[in-house]
Amino acid sequence: MRSRQRMFAAVMRLLLKCLRLGRRRRFKLVRQVEQLWHYGHLCLRSLLYNSFTNGDVVLDSLFEPIYWLVDHVTRWFGVTYTPAWICWHLAYGHWNLIMIVFHYYMAITTSPGHPPQAKNDLTGVSICRKCIALKPARTHHCSICNRCVLKMDHHCPWLNNCVGHYNHRYFFSFCLFMTMGCIYCSISGWEMFRDAYAAIERMKLLEKERLQVAANQTYYQTPPPTFSFRQRAFHKSVVYLWVLCSSVALALGALTLWHAALITRGETSIERHINRKERQRLQKKGKVFRNPYSYGSWDNWKVFLGVDVPRHWLTRVLLPSPHLPHGTGLSWDLPPCVMEQHAPLLAI
Repeated sequence: MRSRQRMFAAVMRLLLKCLRLGRRRRFKLVRQVEQLWHYGHLCLRSLLYNSFTNGDVVLDSLFEPIYWLVDHVTRWFGVTYTPAWICWHLAYGHWNLIMIVFHYYMAITTSPGHPPQAKNDLTGVSICRKCIALKPARTHHCSICNRCVLKMDHHCPWLNNCVGHYNHRYFFSFCLFMTMGCIYCSISGWEMFRDAYAAIERMKLLEKERLQVAANQTYYQTPPPTFSFRQRAFHKSVVYLWVLCSSVALALGALTLWHAALITRGETSIERHINRKERQRLQKKGKVFRNPYSYGSWDNWKVFLGVDVPRHWLTRVLLPSPHLPHGTGLSWDLPPCVMEQHAPLLAI
C-alpha cells in the first residue's frame, strides 16, 4: 500500500515539474517575440522620426505620385484643360481611334466579293474577256487580283485589297474617320505647334548668336549647346506631327469628299467614267441618261450605309458594325430601305 502511494506521489511530482518547465519555456518564447517587436518598432521610429510629421504630411506623401502625374501630363499638353474638356478629349479621341482601327481592319480582311464559279447560279449581263466567264452587272475585272470583283470601285494599295461590294462601306468609313481624326489632332495641337515652332526659331537665333560670340573668343573646347537634344527633338516632333496630320487631313479629306460625291450619285469610280461616256453619247442623240442604280441622294446613302430604320444611324454608322450590305452583288433589286420605286431608268 505504501509502495503504491510513493509511486503515485513520484508520478505527480514528475508531472508538476514538466508543467513548470513547459510554462517557463512558453513564457520565455513569448518574451523573446515581444522583445523583437519592441526592438523593430524602435528601429523604425528612429529611422523615420520627424517632429514635424503629422496626418497632413502623411496624406501629402501618399498623394505625391498623383501630383507628379498631373503635373507632367498637363505639361505635355502645354495647357491646363478643364474637366469638361478632358472628358471630351478622352471620349472623342478613343471613339475616333476605335472607329479607325475597326474599319481599317475590316476593309483589309473582308473580301470585296467575287462571282461564283458555278455558272448555273449566275445571271450575267456580259462576258469577261480575261476570265472568259459570265460577269454580273456592276462587276469588273481587277488586273492586280486577276479576277472579277462585284461592284468594283478600285484596287487600293494601302489596303492591299480590292474595294468592292462587301468592303466598300468599310473603306469609306475608314477614310472618313481618319480624316476626322487628323483634323481633330491638328486643331487640338495648334497651340503646341505654335509654341514648338517659336521655340525652334528661338533656338536658331540663340545658336546664331552663340556662334558669333564664339568666333570672337578662344575656347579650349566647344561650348555646350544652349538647348539639350531632348528639347530639340521634342519641339521638332511636335512640328512634324502637326504638319503630317494637316497634310493627311487635306489629302485624305479630298479623297473622302470625292467618294462621298460618288455615293450621292449612286455610282463607283469605274462607273463614273462609264456613265460619263454614256451621258455624252446619249446627249448627242438628244436623250437624257439616268443612272439605273441611283435611288436619289438620301436613299443612296441609306443603301450604302445599310440604314433600314432610324436607330441604325447610331448602331450601324456611329458605332462599329459588321453588318452586310444590301443584296448579294449578283443582282440589284430594290433595297428594303427605299420606299418608293423610281421611274424606269435607262440602263447602261
